[in-house]
Amino acid sequence: MVHTMRWFGPQDEVSLDAIRQAGCTGVVTSLHQHSAGVVWSVEDIQERQRIIAADNDRLVPLHWAVVESVLIHDDIKRGLPSREKHIAAFQQTIRNLAACGIHTICYNFMPVLDWTRTDISYPMPDGSLALRFVWEDIALFDICILKRADAEKGYEQELVKRVRNKFENSKAGVIEHIKNSILMGLPGTGERFQLEAFKKILLTYKQDIGEHKLRENLYHFLRAVVPVAEEVGSRLSIHPDDPPFPLLGLPRIVSTAQDLQKVIEAIDSPANGITFCTGSLGARADNDLPAMLKKFAAKIHFLHLRSVKKEPGTCNFFEANHLAGDADMYAIIKEIIMEQKRRMDAKDGVESIPMRPDHGHVMLDDLTKKSYPGYSAIGRLRGLAELRGVALAIERELAESI
Repeated sequence: MVHTMRWFGPQDEVSLDAIRQAGCTGVVTSLHQHSAGVVWSVEDIQERQRIIAADNDRLVPLHWAVVESVLIHDDIKRGLPSREKHIAAFQQTIRNLAACGIHTICYNFMPVLDWTRTDISYPMPDGSLALRFVWEDIALFDICILKRADAEKGYEQELVKRVRNKFENSKAGVIEHIKNSILMGLPGTGERFQLEAFKKILLTYKQDIGEHKLRENLYHFLRAVVPVAEEVGSRLSIHPDDPPFPLLGLPRIVSTAQDLQKVIEAIDSPANGITFCTGSLGARADNDLPAMLKKFAAKIHFLHLRSVKKEPGTCNFFEANHLAGDADMYAIIKEIIMEQKRRMDAKDGVESIPMRPDHGHVMLDDLTKKSYPGYSAIGRLRGLAELRGVALAIERELAESI
């Protein structure tokens, strides 16, 4: 695996030197200054590459390994006539990235929200802070804060009673924390959704989007952009929904093995692939991660390795340490190593899969520093070290068995 970390650009509190010192050679980044539908120019891409490689002559070299993400305009997700100009912009960005030697592009097709948590600073028993998702708090936000029309119909009546009681009896700071966690906004932008603007966006989806329509809009997008990616030797890798079930009346269509299969079948091309995120997919009890990885191994272009701990009988989960959650990381990493061996034997030109330790607890000195939720330096460093240790043990085990 190519070891990487996500970097949010020059404004990121975690420096490129810190990423080097963690043992990474690859950087996962995006031009967050560009909104959806804007073409990334060659000049802007090269400027980011120059920043990443500025110290390569005297330190361990870094390179821009993966784009995460080129934002997909809401008009594409909603299937509006104006989507064609935004698709054309995405196509040109693919070409420009390829011209600069960047060929792996992670994207998602989640409507309105990116990854969603209800608590971005959940205290752990060891004093570190984690990310947490609680279904009851989503319902509270939906019914009592957002006040979405007919929201109550999407929840059990007993749950509705509980959240109304919690809303009325909780301190204002508790309610504000839930609201701010959910409205956190897109990673890397530093912007939060405003409640009224968020309501308006939701209404645009309610008017013309359901699960079937959203799928068709994704497939229309793929039929347009995958041939361009294939032409320039690039790989598109869709990120699963996070969490992998519908939220706030919005459909989610990349949550299960069946969903991933449909995406792959939408257009048969080596350029149409998957970002395999063990945390996103692992939040569903019916997702068998090692089996899914084995099934889709040849289509995996990028890896996010993390583990969540599910709360039995609920949709709730929190981000565990990388080896401490529900994900069978030994079996997962073994499948990855076997797939990389297959690629090396096949000599198909794509041997090493970029991987990043996804998310991490806020811990040690980072408790006094500012960082984007889930992306503190030390928590990710711990995760990468643990994952490396598992990989080394499995590689040694496999070598001795031959």
